[in-house]
Amino acid sequence: MSHQQSSHEQQSDAELIAEVLEQTKEAGEDLVSEAAETGEVSIESLRQQLEQAQQQAAANLDKALRVQADMENLKKRVQKDLDDERKYGLAKFAKELLSVLDSLELGVQAATADSPEVAKLREGSVLTIKQFESVFAKFNIEVLDPTGQAFNPELHQAMAMQPSASAEPNTVLNVFQKGYILNGRLLRPAMVVVA
Repeated sequence: MSHQQSSHEQQSDAELIAEVLEQTKEAGEDLVSEAAETGEVSIESLRQQLEQAQQQAAANLDKALRVQADMENLKKRVQKDLDDERKYGLAKFAKELLSVLDSLELGVQAATADSPEVAKLREGSVLTIKQFESVFAKFNIEVLDPTGQAFNPELHQAMAMQPSASAEPNTVLNVFQKGYILNGRLLRPAMVVVA
């Protein structure tokens, strides 16, 4: 929020408290003037009126403090929402780019012919993949390539289980599709084969 909005809200809170106190004062004066008009100005009646005015003042102050606390909570909530939007606003766009990157990687894997045209195409695709990776690094998008690591159901999606004599149980043997994390939040789980 801008400084101008914050000072305006503080001014509004101060005005609200001043207004509550003014109303309480007016209510007390009304009670005193009422008693004076009816001629019942006794110490006991004034004490009762003072007690009523103090109770009303306390109730109004309590209301004002609650409103001020609610406004503070609202400010914090809005600030948190804005921070989350800044951090994770790219999630939908990044997910769409992941399919493009996957297609490029598959194209590089498929380009195995020895002709110079295919070699140039492969080289261009590899350079494009590197550009994607540098852009992802710039925006805190990290690659999950868990080959050889322990299976983690929060980050990996098991596509198949395969017996293996060389790997420990629950270890990732192969990665079908890399996973990605955006600012510590899972963007796409890695699709893996588990031992």
